[in-house]
Amino acid sequence: MKTNIKHIANIQTGIFAKPIPEGQIVYLQAKHFNENGQLISSLHPDLKAENISDKHLLRHGDVLFAAKGTKNFAAWYESKNLPAVASTSFFVIRINDNFQDKIVPEFLTWYINQPISQKFLKGKAVGSSIVSISKSVLEEVEIPIPDLETQKAILKITQLRNLEKILKCQIESLKEKQIQQQIINVIK
Repeated sequence: MKTNIKHIANIQTGIFAKPIPEGQIVYLQAKHFNENGQLISSLHPDLKAENISDKHLLRHGDVLFAAKGTKNFAAWYESKNLPAVASTSFFVIRINDNFQDKIVPEFLTWYINQPISQKFLKGKAVGSSIVSISKSVLEEVEIPIPDLETQKAILKITQLRNLEKILKCQIESLKEKQIQQQIINVIK
């Protein structure tokens, strides 16, 4: 089955807030993520709870899409983190109840991050100094929805491939250090 995101999820914008040194809720911003949508910094609560509406609190499985700037990635929210809200840099994609058992949020995240989706989104971005992708453009992304087992298999393959890339990089780094040490030993 193929469908547009607008048929399987609701999309809302993040909120604008001014972080404070100590709060009860995390204010997720694009700077907290790398270009692959993985958290790169530790999170601490930096918003007061009384200023936040319940509808803006992120739920486990919400997908965040960074719509502003050159880093347009998707990331999914795990509720094991502290209570959080997304900044206005993000759209929050919440899968509709009738699709909860048909699509895994991590698969939706993976698909939005794929070159075919990124090409579509970047091709529709507007703006000169800070480009952005509109909600209506994000809603039009067409997503294939294979069965759950296939989605999970795709995610596992992707996870293993990413691990392989990391290990290859570490091996290359160790080889380089070994060669450099051998050269140093020869000239001593």
